[in-house]
Amino acid sequence: MVFKYCHRVEYLCPMFKKAEFVISNTDYTKCPKADKPEIAFIGRSNVGKSSLINMLTSRKNLAKTSSRPGKTQLINHFKIDDSWYLVDLPGYGYAKTSKKNRAAWGRMIEDYILNRENLQIVFVLVDSRLDPQRIDIEFINWLGENSIPLALVFTKGDKQSVNKGQQNIAKFRKVLKKTWAELPPIALTSSESGLGKEVLSEYISEIIENAELD
Repeated sequence: MVFKYCHRVEYLCPMFKKAEFVISNTDYTKCPKADKPEIAFIGRSNVGKSSLINMLTSRKNLAKTSSRPGKTQLINHFKIDDSWYLVDLPGYGYAKTSKKNRAAWGRMIEDYILNRENLQIVFVLVDSRLDPQRIDIEFINWLGENSIPLALVFTKGDKQSVNKGQQNIAKFRKVLKKTWAELPPIALTSSESGLGKEVLSEYISEIIENAELD
């Protein structure tokens, strides 16, 4: 399954009208009450996760951006349109912090993903400029092994030609096909140009509309 690519930018009429920060913590048991659908975003440090979240919500500073990798160190909940939660998870991989902290982030992320009952899907962000990275493949496979719904969002699509971005996605697909019978949904995006904003927003809206909570 692959998203249809859309180049239209709709900043003047955002699909998500309201976005507000709710809470940050290190323990999934202290997250907001699981009475709303939840969608999580995660990726390697410096993949452009905060910028993508700001682009999707049409807010410049909803998620804090930084030139320093590893800025996000907590589970951050944002309530969107009073109907669902967008969750900004700590990045995995390189970050200028101690091994102890990185290990703690790993436990925090795993506990959240495996135990958060209202989690609908995990969007895994991948830098479209790079060849397939082992750490991304391993994390995606881990999600698959644990039957966690996911989609792949390739970021920074404006940093090279669309053809180059598509070539790198094709390389990624080829690697994943070694372990996946059916590939997760895939989208190419750019926080700078708005590439992929509409189709990703519509996909999220569809997930929220069809969400079933216990």
